[in-house]
Amino acid sequence: MLLPMAPTDSLFLLGESREHPMHVGGLAVFTPPEGASAADVRAMFDAALLGDQVATPFRKRARRSLTSLGQWGWDTLPHHEVDLEHHVRRDALPQPAGMTELMTLVSRLHGTLLDRSRPLWEMHLIEGLADGRYAIYTKIHHALADGASSMRLLRESMSEDPHRQNMPAPWQPHHRLTVVPAPTGGTDTQGGSTLPGLATLPGLATLPGLAWGAARAAVGEVAGLVPAAVETVDRARRGTGGALSLTAPHTLFNVPISGARHVAARSFPLERIRLLAKHADATINDIVLTMCAGTLRAYLHTRDALPDNPLIAMVPVSLRAPDTGTGDRTPGGNRVGVLMCNLATHLPDPAHRLETVRNCMNEGKAALQAMSPAQVLAMSALGAAPLGVEMFLGRRGPLRPPFNVVISNVAGPRTPLYWNGARLDTLYPLSIPTTGQALNITCTSSDDQIVFGLTGCRRTVPDLHPMLDHLDAELDLLETAVGL
Repeated sequence: MLLPMAPTDSLFLLGESREHPMHVGGLAVFTPPEGASAADVRAMFDAALLGDQVATPFRKRARRSLTSLGQWGWDTLPHHEVDLEHHVRRDALPQPAGMTELMTLVSRLHGTLLDRSRPLWEMHLIEGLADGRYAIYTKIHHALADGASSMRLLRESMSEDPHRQNMPAPWQPHHRLTVVPAPTGGTDTQGGSTLPGLATLPGLATLPGLAWGAARAAVGEVAGLVPAAVETVDRARRGTGGALSLTAPHTLFNVPISGARHVAARSFPLERIRLLAKHADATINDIVLTMCAGTLRAYLHTRDALPDNPLIAMVPVSLRAPDTGTGDRTPGGNRVGVLMCNLATHLPDPAHRLETVRNCMNEGKAALQAMSPAQVLAMSALGAAPLGVEMFLGRRGPLRPPFNVVISNVAGPRTPLYWNGARLDTLYPLSIPTTGQALNITCTSSDDQIVFGLTGCRRTVPDLHPMLDHLDAELDLLETAVGL
């Protein structure tokens, strides 16, 4: 049976081409348990490949048919029709390999398309690291899962118990692990990427008893869209926070792109970022955005390409309900809104940049919290619509870009996680550059650190490593600015 696909999810399939792969990815690096080696971790995966059970998310194939009137839908394959030898691949780096060689391999893997005739995911088991660790690169199509749902799948495949054995592989069905839910009240563990009340639409089981109320609410939603749109456009005109921007300047990032990818990443102690946020009366997300703002300013300035007007970041906002451990393992496609953030790249003082970012994000979150879930989705669609058109057409439009860069911040596990005793050391996020958006910055936390993952078009941004150094410098400058 072909299940309908949400329009937001199908956009990632409609906009995909050789130059525009539409999958997200993650690079997980594990330390084998004491007394074991990377070869032992490989042997555990080899044993798992002999099984014939595959969890539902990894059996979903995107299809179109006459019954769906040509629209994309999901077809869940039987277990035995999933070719694990295709989806789970083995790679070995020439020893002794370090992070440079690993990132070179992952950059190449991230630039290749997923096979649409199969479920839309791949997992690469990588050995050969000089320090004896083991790496796993996973990519999954954005139509199937967004960053938050991908992170949820990761959490569920591991355990907080370093002594637990006989655990299934990530693609196999398994009992759900208990995870600590993200706090409510407008923040997640990254300090500001979820909003209260925006993921509480009634489920189908409750609809019969709410039919009359739902009908009245639907009328109210339609009536409320007009004033919400007027307010959103007015905010954009005045340059205050919200789901729409009209002021993004042209930059060297906002050009057509090729299909080759370049990825780079750097991690920082999460406690260092948290302490800075506390002293600055800001959220962790504010600090992340300000570090990115200073990095982009420095990068463009050294190339004599810094615009006079400030760069605008599109910041995805999770509309998912907190993870409550209820057992629902469905990735659920994409459930995100957007906020546009003024990065204040025209200001030389890092303290002033932080103040601008904090105020803009606070204003934007307040604006979204005043809306209903349907209004948030509609206004987010309004802000992202120009990018959607460019994705669909496969080329950059003639007008100024809707924003300059996407900066995501996805909350990860807050405690050490293990798979059959192998400890997850670091999780590096990889994302999607698109037409007119040659650079994507995605951050994720993992245990005691936060990782900045940069994914760029290799032709447009051939070397991302200077940005990593700029991130270091910006963090130092912000600490000095608040007196740390």
